[in-house]
Amino acid sequence: MLFSEILGQEHIKKHLTTSADFGRVPHAQLFVGPEGSGTLPMAIAYAQYLLCKNTNSENSQGKEACNMKFKNLSHPDLHFAFPVATTEAVKKHPVSKLFMQEWRQLIEKQPYGNLFDWYRTLGIENKQGQIGVDEAQEIVKSLSLKAYEGGFKLMIVWMAEKMNTAASNKLLKLIEEPPDKTIFILIAEDEEQIINTIKSRCQLLRFPRLAEQVIKEALVKNFQLKEADALKIALQSNGNYNKACDLVYSDSEDTQFEEWFVYWIRAAFKAKGNKSAIHDLMSWSETLARTGRETQKQFLNFCLDYFRQALLLNYKADDLVFMQPQTEFKLEKFAPFVHGNNIMEISSELQDAIYHIERNGNSKIILTDLSIKLTRLLHQKADS
Repeated sequence: MLFSEILGQEHIKKHLTTSADFGRVPHAQLFVGPEGSGTLPMAIAYAQYLLCKNTNSENSQGKEACNMKFKNLSHPDLHFAFPVATTEAVKKHPVSKLFMQEWRQLIEKQPYGNLFDWYRTLGIENKQGQIGVDEAQEIVKSLSLKAYEGGFKLMIVWMAEKMNTAASNKLLKLIEEPPDKTIFILIAEDEEQIINTIKSRCQLLRFPRLAEQVIKEALVKNFQLKEADALKIALQSNGNYNKACDLVYSDSEDTQFEEWFVYWIRAAFKAKGNKSAIHDLMSWSETLARTGRETQKQFLNFCLDYFRQALLLNYKADDLVFMQPQTEFKLEKFAPFVHGNNIMEISSELQDAIYHIERNGNSKIILTDLSIKLTRLLHQKADS
């Protein structure tokens, strides 16, 4: 993957190529950026730039053999680690090298994909993957060997925030003092979940969301969309190219999430003093509890975005409102119920629910409790 194939982020490309050209390559780097901003494709392009000794970001002449190995991610000095879990094929001690075929499929299909896309590729939507101590041992073993081609060895750790404490502690010394010409690139969406001792040993590089113009041009080029249609999708994607692609394919989980959200909100409004509506809320909680934990977390994050968009609309910040409901639900009618007197509590309750679900709490109890609290918060009056 060449830098010329990466969408936008020109200042980051320039920083990486310039530092590499001058031989100033940090041994441990942390790429932090929101979903769909291109952290993973950028890391792969950077690895290709270093391992294939490409003279600049656009030109790969004279390095065809090396660049060809990157086409299918088969370069012997390029290593990956990413969240995994047991599957039908791998029943114990899951590690990344056992899932390289699926990993290559994901990168070929959508290098801007998210964690949910990856779990769906593995067929483990009902589980929560992690980078565990078995993975850490594999990383240590892989990097203890000499580079096959005598240059750099690169370890790309995708979704590094999924690294558990045992794995982090095992890798701490290796990240601090790696073997000669060994480079770690950690990729994360939420740096707060990475332990400080790991973060402090990495050079941090932050990725902003992609510009609407960049996404629009990519959609026109890659999907042959009309400019007006591409711009509409780019606005809805909020700087997330993965979401933009989902919207093109009508493959976005947001449609299902919105249906759940609308049912939930309407039941919460009716629940005040209405016993039958309470049953609706409990039924909703049971339905959602039967989905996987990753789906539940994705949905609650979707709800956070929905409430924030309603708040912005309520306070006339229309230019910042990118969400367009896919159902008959009217965001402008819902907006007045989300205001400064309840948004902080709503956000806090949703984040607490995500936290407890992530730590294997009983989903049905967590979601029922959240629903009852939401009923109270939605009926809270705005400050006069």
